[in-house]
Amino acid sequence: MEITFHGAAQTVTGSQHLLAVNGSQILLDCGLYQGARKEAAFRNSHFLFEPAKLNALVLSHAHIDHSGNIPNLVKKGFRGPIYATHATVDLCDYMLRDSGRIQESDAEFLNKRAAKKGEPANIQPLYTEADAQAALQYFDDESYNKPFEVAEGVTVTFYDAGHILGSASVVLDIKEKGRQFRLAFSGDIGRYDLPILRDPTILSDIDYVIMESTYGTKNHRPPEEALAEFGTLVKATIARRGKIIIPSFAVGRAQELVYALGMMVRAGEIPPLPVYVDSPLAGKASTVFWAHAGLFDDEARAFFMQHPDDEAFGFRSLKYTKSVDESKAINDQKGPLIIISASGMCESGRILHHLRNNIEDPNNTILIVSWQAPNTLGRRLADREKEVRIFGDTFKLKAQVATINGLSGHAGRDLLIQWATALKPRVKKIFLVHGEPESSSALVEALKEQGIPEVYAPQMHESVEI
Repeated sequence: MEITFHGAAQTVTGSQHLLAVNGSQILLDCGLYQGARKEAAFRNSHFLFEPAKLNALVLSHAHIDHSGNIPNLVKKGFRGPIYATHATVDLCDYMLRDSGRIQESDAEFLNKRAAKKGEPANIQPLYTEADAQAALQYFDDESYNKPFEVAEGVTVTFYDAGHILGSASVVLDIKEKGRQFRLAFSGDIGRYDLPILRDPTILSDIDYVIMESTYGTKNHRPPEEALAEFGTLVKATIARRGKIIIPSFAVGRAQELVYALGMMVRAGEIPPLPVYVDSPLAGKASTVFWAHAGLFDDEARAFFMQHPDDEAFGFRSLKYTKSVDESKAINDQKGPLIIISASGMCESGRILHHLRNNIEDPNNTILIVSWQAPNTLGRRLADREKEVRIFGDTFKLKAQVATINGLSGHAGRDLLIQWATALKPRVKKIFLVHGEPESSSALVEALKEQGIPEVYAPQMHESVEI
């Protein structure tokens, strides 16, 4: 078997790993690369394999950096099944179509701006909403803990990864040329004691692993400490009568923030100020969460059972915006208020409009609650760059910027080490992906110190034989 790491190698975005086994080609994830715009446009539009020759795609979860290039894959000839958990299929139904709409909208906006400046207006979206809709017919939903065959000699089982709703670690039982072995793809590993979701599954009896390494250099604070800091920042901004702008992934983080804010409002810890979730996708995703409440942890299920009259992921002062006009109207309102909007790395979508309208007011707070990829606007804000460009225009960063790392949905260093060392003594080799070089290198050394001698962080597009 050969593995080629076509994405999320020496970086944390664009997850894409190609397996060649028994004459079949199986792709693990097909995510969008997020980073410098020209580089991202080139990487996302060019596959270094032939999509039409793939036999199957196995998807770990619905986040766009893992699923977002599927419509382009189908557009370029892929016609095989796309295997994912039930919740992931339901989320992708909304997320991929939303991604297509956003790309069409952003291309239209940039072309209009270019035309006004007398510049060429020929920017094309990577794919459209129609392309995304066409890709949805190839999805095949599967349950956790139940093996299914994806190709000759290859059986897959999904295990709950605890990262977002429906996220999975993937175990492939492989029979090849008279031998048998087990390959695991960790997907994104979640954390213990996060709101709403169950804890991640710790795997065992694995020979080879493709494993994430996002936080190979640091641990997170306990979620309750991060939420307490969140409440303190909200109160401080309310006192300035400012706005709190939160770039958020529409799936997972948005629901966790709404859940936390609702708990604070109900407990009287913060006043019932207006909270806008300005992402149609986040609103739709919240309905998917409620439809899969069986995947919640005991605490979340108990809470919703005790509050049967409450809207799931909602409270009286919260509003999910739907139309563009509703989104624009938010910017005419004065604080204090909270805006939760996509995208999480500030690279597309409505968050860009909220930032350009609020970034130069020192009473406002831009709250970063998730990891930001290099060369994204989100990273520039997290780094407190004095000036940033939004839709080609330059803005001075006068708003307060706060970062709360403890809300991450990714396992910290200690849990990554625990997850990997649980595979001893059987595990033969671990390939670290989904991490910046510093993070992956640190985790390589840590796992070797734990007695796992073969740990390696492959380069982008590198191939290895098993």
